[in-house]
Amino acid sequence: MKRKLLAGTTLLLVLVSLTAADKKLNDRERALHALNRLAFGPRPGDVDRVIKDGVDVWIAQQLHPEAIPDREVEARLAAYPTLKMSDNEILNTYYKPILEARKEAKAAAQAGQEIDQKAMLAEMRKEIPPEKRPQRVVQELMDQRLIRAVDSDRQLNEVMVDFWFNHFNVFSGKEIDRFLLTSYERDVIRPRIWGRFEDLLMATAKSPAMLIYLDNARSVAAPENRPQRAQRFMQAMAPKNANRSGLNENYAREIMELHTLGVDGGYSQKDVTELARVFTGWSLTRPQQGDAHFIFRPALHDAGPKTVLGIHFPAGGGMEEGERMIHILAHHPATAHHIAYQLCQRLVADDPPPALVNRVAKRFLDTDGDLRQTVKAVIDSPEFWEPKYYDAKVKSPFEYVASAVRAIGGHLDDPTPLARSLQQMGEPLYGAQPPTGYSEKASAWINTGALLARLNFALALAANKMPGVHADVVSLIPAEAAADANKSVDALAVALTGGEISGATRQTIKSRISERKAPTEDPWDNTQIPTVAALILGSPEFQRQ
Repeated sequence: MKRKLLAGTTLLLVLVSLTAADKKLNDRERALHALNRLAFGPRPGDVDRVIKDGVDVWIAQQLHPEAIPDREVEARLAAYPTLKMSDNEILNTYYKPILEARKEAKAAAQAGQEIDQKAMLAEMRKEIPPEKRPQRVVQELMDQRLIRAVDSDRQLNEVMVDFWFNHFNVFSGKEIDRFLLTSYERDVIRPRIWGRFEDLLMATAKSPAMLIYLDNARSVAAPENRPQRAQRFMQAMAPKNANRSGLNENYAREIMELHTLGVDGGYSQKDVTELARVFTGWSLTRPQQGDAHFIFRPALHDAGPKTVLGIHFPAGGGMEEGERMIHILAHHPATAHHIAYQLCQRLVADDPPPALVNRVAKRFLDTDGDLRQTVKAVIDSPEFWEPKYYDAKVKSPFEYVASAVRAIGGHLDDPTPLARSLQQMGEPLYGAQPPTGYSEKASAWINTGALLARLNFALALAANKMPGVHADVVSLIPAEAAADANKSVDALAVALTGGEISGATRQTIKSRISERKAPTEDPWDNTQIPTVAALILGSPEFQRQ
């Protein structure tokens, strides 16, 4: 009950405390602001190091992550074999055993054996060696994201990976996408987040993971326009759906609404349908046979005339139609505005100022969609450094968990328990089912249940009871401060938030300390430092960025 009240108090404080005093940020605040928005929060000593080297110098380095050594993280990731595997290797190693088990169970049933196919399949799966079980693929992918977020020195790179993966979201629970996400992130997203937007958009459009997630791999010309060989192909790809398969508009809709133009980007339902026709034939090789690569299939393409956004395509076209539309969408002014808005929303404010969005959009267009220059335009803007946007955003669960481990100087031995905590907080990695991905707005994350999950996480983390993480919060403060309650609170506030905490947070801490002992006893001893640290980690001051 007390934890629920604490979470409710935090909810109220977070909602009413999203403004800063109207003053220019000092050097310490600038360093904190940069580390909270362009990184997953500071580690012990990071603020002083950034101030010493210069905030602008640190930002310039972060904008070129390829020049930042990251050997320790790379050495840790070398222990995860699936991270280096191709789609085909993963399919053959982790997907084929499942298919073979299904075939065996089905064959037994067809042979007239009275068996429970589900039970038989479950038993067969138990016989698969742990190193070949399918859940290992996504688990190692989640582990590497957490390791990079917590320990990588390429912090802005990881923030942008999180942003762009969310922008081009693919859900791990869709069909066989869990086996394709490794290469999607490694080969499609990560290499292109500092390049041209058109290249990133094209790569996602041809990615097996996206082709399956938004159903474009099965989108073919309408039945009346479909050649007979297309029907045979659909029968081979998906026998149950062959007769129902036809034009699928999912990808055409989302590439305009979410990936490029935005919901108010000036397109119509007719444009969606026509664009879906343009993308017919953009398909896959045969993943059920252990091969998943993009392929254009002329037999599935609608070669009739089309018009999208006023652009006419005469009859007889092929894959070049889709490539031309991707080029047009990538350079459209509405796309520039949509991308600028989302970047400003991530880095500046939930409701970014229109003047800033317009300037960033112009930079996007002027640089041919150069994403490094576009991000730099946001960071260089006066608005990014305005005091009213300091501590004005609420951390998502992923940001919160990574920043908490970093703040206490935690050593991450096993990321898996952190991944489970994210699920409890409502943001499982690779688990966003809708194409919209996870929200950037505070309202999506601020509710009593989610905040209670955060507080429980903070209590376990600070008490060194979070599996997989070694933490020693007592070491964060000087020994002389640990003997005094007020000094300990002040020192922990500086260590964990970089500054002071509010009177309301201080009163919550005081109440929690007082309830530990009888009224005649001194309520303080340094065994309570982990509890104080947890309450600070669960406070509005820490949950804002």
